[in-house]
Amino acid sequence: MTATLPATVPIPRRPDARDPRPGLSSLGEADLRAWLAERGEPGYRARQILRAVWQGLATTSGEMRTLPRSLWSAVDGAFRVDTIAETELRIADGGRTEKGLHLLSDGSLIESVLMHDPARAGSRERHTVCISSQAGCAVGCPFCATGELGFRRDLETAEILDQVRAAARRLRADGRRLTNVVFMGMGEPLLNLDRVLEAVTALSDPARFGLGARHITVSTSGVVPGIRRLTALGPQFTLAISLHAARDPLRDVLVPLNRRWPVAEVVAAARDHARATGRRVSYEYTMISGVNDTDEDAHALAELLRGELAHVNLIPMNPVAHTPWIASPLWVVERLAGRLRAAGIPVTIRRSRGQEIGAACGQLAAERAGEPPAPVVARRRERIVAASVAALRGERSREPLVAGMGE
Repeated sequence: MTATLPATVPIPRRPDARDPRPGLSSLGEADLRAWLAERGEPGYRARQILRAVWQGLATTSGEMRTLPRSLWSAVDGAFRVDTIAETELRIADGGRTEKGLHLLSDGSLIESVLMHDPARAGSRERHTVCISSQAGCAVGCPFCATGELGFRRDLETAEILDQVRAAARRLRADGRRLTNVVFMGMGEPLLNLDRVLEAVTALSDPARFGLGARHITVSTSGVVPGIRRLTALGPQFTLAISLHAARDPLRDVLVPLNRRWPVAEVVAAARDHARATGRRVSYEYTMISGVNDTDEDAHALAELLRGELAHVNLIPMNPVAHTPWIASPLWVVERLAGRLRAAGIPVTIRRSRGQEIGAACGQLAAERAGEPPAPVVARRRERIVAASVAALRGERSREPLVAGMGE
């Protein structure tokens, strides 16, 4: 359902506010066959339901035209055909970027971004959706709008998958097809790893969405046990590391869980993943003027990744409220890119997209949460400035880790 959300969305706080029915998109054929058998229905109807969910992209039981009407009410009583209650869409970049703000059953707000890239010499047209795995985030990176919201809860498997189905529906209306899925929206995917793995399984299952694993990217800001678990499972999707700094004192500030899993440990786990899967690791590096774009940072980053099966994406920082930082100038980004290429490290400079619609992670949800009091903003800015100045001197942060990132 696509609609404009009200300016202020009521957010229920009761533990029982969430709809208890499981989302239909989280179920596989075996689950559906068992449910149908309990009702005396033939097993082949499981395939009909799966086709309606994944090929038909149904949002209501009434859209499941191959099922008898008598089964529609049973489906509605047992499941949510779509876990997204409402969606507000914002369009930017001449239609190339679509930001979705999604309302869930308990009032939680999450975001997805659908990006369109035209075909170029040597590459086909791409339609990529960036999806959320949590409502809010516990990591607390200070340049990320989601970090301002704090952590609310993990998403259910169907709540993750229904973001993909919503994007696929919009594309289908124009005769296009989703080509890539990236877990880089709100939240830390590896802190909701079981649900993320269930979602990846559904997306790559030929009987469901049928997207090749190599067209799926799972991002992490450095949860080393989660990376190790992914490596043991051996999936062929792309691993992306939200790096943002190569020196521990600075990364302590920019990515607080670095105090639990330092940068060298993160890169070592990523290296093992690349060797096990044969897939190069993508390193995301948000460029912040005067903070992580110095010659010292360029040298540290080149030395950290030299010889790795890796690719670096340099991303000028999107403006985020309540932070004192701005994006690095393009010439500075290009200079750092040149240093990395000279060290034999492949680099892409990503252009910021959708800034006028708040397309960076968490910006729309933060906007809906409202402005915090001015004194709170001032104290936060002072603390960030002090911490970054100390980090640039090489001093490690002594602040406690954020909730959920225990020592």
